[in-house]
Amino acid sequence: MSYEILLALLGFAFVTSVTPGPNNMMLLASGVNFGLKRTVPHMLGISLGHALMVFLLGLGVAGTIRALPHAGTILKVLSVAYMLWLAWKIAHAAPPGEGKAGGKPFTFLQAAAFQWVNPKAWAMALGAVAAYAPSGSVGAVAMIAVVFASVNLPSVTLWAAAGQGIRGWLEGPGRLQAFNWTMAVLLVLSLWPVVTMEL
Repeated sequence: MSYEILLALLGFAFVTSVTPGPNNMMLLASGVNFGLKRTVPHMLGISLGHALMVFLLGLGVAGTIRALPHAGTILKVLSVAYMLWLAWKIAHAAPPGEGKAGGKPFTFLQAAAFQWVNPKAWAMALGAVAAYAPSGSVGAVAMIAVVFASVNLPSVTLWAAAGQGIRGWLEGPGRLQAFNWTMAVLLVLSLWPVVTMEL
């Protein structure tokens, strides 16, 4: 991979990782509700889970999925259902310290698995592989995965840190509830690409 292509890939990975989407909306909410330290497994799960997704898609999973007639529809239905459930959980999150069931941050494995039902993660992965590793060589695909992992983690950390930063302002139950409902609505609105994207 040439220096110019690597720079272009770094730019692509940064822009797609740092802009709003389901992962970043959830990290902002997690930063508010649980703080940065408790959100670290969620952040690592996103970064490493997405890197694995990029690698597997680059090795041919995308072609296999396209070859199955109803795979895209099934993935869309699962994605929408899961994200609606997550939006409900965010909207009803307990204020910090209340200890209600369901008031827990994502685990590493939950965040990593979430990438497979995240429409923005699919678009990022497919776009990167198509643009920067059209040959599908293992080396090029592995490089894309490494670049995404290294760029994605600092990018998503910004969102969780921003959540923690506004945490004090949201300490009143009314403000926190309004914030959580807003994040839930934004997560639901982010489902639009799932409906329109061809997988």
